Amino acid sequence: MLRTLVFLYFILFSTSIFSKEIPIIVISAGKSPQSYSSVGSQVTVIDSEDINKSSDIFLTDLLNNESQGMNIFQLGGTGTNTGIQMRGLPKRYSTIYIDGVKMYDPSTPDNSFYSEGLFKDSIERIEILKGSQSSLYGNGAVGGTINIFTKKGKLGNHQNAIARIGENNSQDFFYSIDGANKKQNYFVGFNYYKTDGISAMNNDSEKDPYENNSLNANYGYKISENNTIENYLTLKDSYLKYDEPTNGRDDTKNSSDNFEAHYILKLINTNNKFKNTFSFNKSASSRMVTKYNSRENTYEGFKNMFTYLGEYNFNLDNKIIYGIDSEFFKAKYPTDPGINKTHDEEIHSQYIDYQFRPYENLYATIGGRNDRHTLSGDEQSYRVSGAYNLGNNSKIRTSYGTGFLFPAIYESGEYAWTNQNGESIHAEKTTSFDIGYETYLDSLNLNLNVTYFDILVEDPIMGSNITNFQDNVPGAENTSKGIELASNWNNNDKLNIGFNYTFTKSYSGMDCDKPEKDMWGYTSCLDSGHGWLESAMVRVPIHALSSKINYQFNRNWDSSLFFTYRGRTRDYAGTDYDFKDQILDEYFLVDLKSTYKIYDNYNLNFSIKNLFDKHYEHAFLYSGQPRAMNIGLKIAY
Repeated sequence: MLRTLVFLYFILFSTSIFSKEIPIIVISAGKSPQSYSSVGSQVTVIDSEDINKSSDIFLTDLLNNESQGMNIFQLGGTGTNTGIQMRGLPKRYSTIYIDGVKMYDPSTPDNSFYSEGLFKDSIERIEILKGSQSSLYGNGAVGGTINIFTKKGKLGNHQNAIARIGENNSQDFFYSIDGANKKQNYFVGFNYYKTDGISAMNNDSEKDPYENNSLNANYGYKISENNTIENYLTLKDSYLKYDEPTNGRDDTKNSSDNFEAHYILKLINTNNKFKNTFSFNKSASSRMVTKYNSRENTYEGFKNMFTYLGEYNFNLDNKIIYGIDSEFFKAKYPTDPGINKTHDEEIHSQYIDYQFRPYENLYATIGGRNDRHTLSGDEQSYRVSGAYNLGNNSKIRTSYGTGFLFPAIYESGEYAWTNQNGESIHAEKTTSFDIGYETYLDSLNLNLNVTYFDILVEDPIMGSNITNFQDNVPGAENTSKGIELASNWNNNDKLNIGFNYTFTKSYSGMDCDKPEKDMWGYTSCLDSGHGWLESAMVRVPIHALSSKINYQFNRNWDSSLFFTYRGRTRDYAGTDYDFKDQILDEYFLVDLKSTYKIYDNYNLNFSIKNLFDKHYEHAFLYSGQPRAMNIGLKIAY
């Protein structure tokens, strides 16, 4: 029945939620301002209006509700490990940038950035680029890139306050001050969040509390007519108690006490046709993990990054982007009780990108990049893209590019997560292609976006749960192919219906080239009549659907219904080292959110997540969020 309803809904409304106006500015697509019509990549923009209207607290919730073609899973309740998947690839194949600087934590097994703890209230704008972006964004930018632009001060002086309470004794408070004049601007925002949480494990009653205190600050100063300094600082202190399936124990009383600090300094110089940006980023993280046996382990990550971004504009439609990046990062981690090790690595990069307009309606981009990793050696990547404007607010776009993913410190370092022969592990290599069509039908107030994508990953890195060794799997291939459909229909600015559907056929060559046994001699694939799921990459649904229906009752009151459908997925999990393939059931969720303007500067927010209290799993043995109600008050002056 559900599949029939999904199909009928698609027939009625399928046909990015992107702006009605084609010429919006997309800053991040080429690391330089360019019109939407000239971009050859699939782009989703979440602007300040969408962010301010949203009652979501965290970035991942906002992305789940407002973006298209993204699969977000969480290992339990708020604050637990969250994965952002794009184009059917694991989260490590996507990158997150804040104000132009790449975010990642060298102390994590896959260098991931803890996006689950990032509040949305200090964010001004988000731009999501799909497909391979390695020629510009480097290591790991294969499935896509999420570019986050933080809030800066606006002319005058302002204050904002938001207070929210909800289920499980959840409390959230946000306060910010900002201002600007002709010479300088500033923004300071503070978030406090605390919840008793839910139990991550199925059939378990003990809750997993989470607490997060975060500070975000921006300061910009115009030194002269052509020179500007920008500063960005974020501090985050969080605590999480979490469960994991160990020998059938649902409550292992694991906890993690985390601290993060990120600082970005930029000097921007403009001189006629030249623009030069010099950046320095310093990041530090510390995680103290307490296991069920009361053993404490501390993991630390440090990063220093120097970047130069240059731009030369020949004319309005022809420009060259070029840059140099140098990353220095290290991790400290325990290898045995009482024994800690430090491992350092570096990546040095050079890239160039030429954006031009060979014909009236044709825009093209050609780019190349070289990256040198201290252990894995050199990797080259390139990308070509094009956009052809058909007129009548329509365009065809396509891109083809190569990419790469260097091994993380845990994979190439001294943590025993290394090649069993003691050899260096080389980068995974990728090839990506996509082609899409976009249009805005003015007579129907309808946006339409359709994209086909095809991604190949060669020499993927695989580990063994028994030996802890990591190694490239020669000749193995991971693939992800699919179609993304998106539409947005507006009826006289009162009713707005957005629809997104993604079909993904992924294939895990590491697990399933030889279904009898994997490279370590253990069986990895199912043989139970589940079709494509038997060889799919973990936690990637074949069918995924989401929809947002927003209705403006009057100028003061609007409400939204969010529908999410995830088809069956394959997971590879178990207790302790007893890992095996599992099939997770499909699920359908409904969320309700409403905003009411009490006075000009006072807004009341109300939301119910998982309205019908459906039980579901993002990952094997980990329960999804049960029904939860929240109410909040926002004051701005």
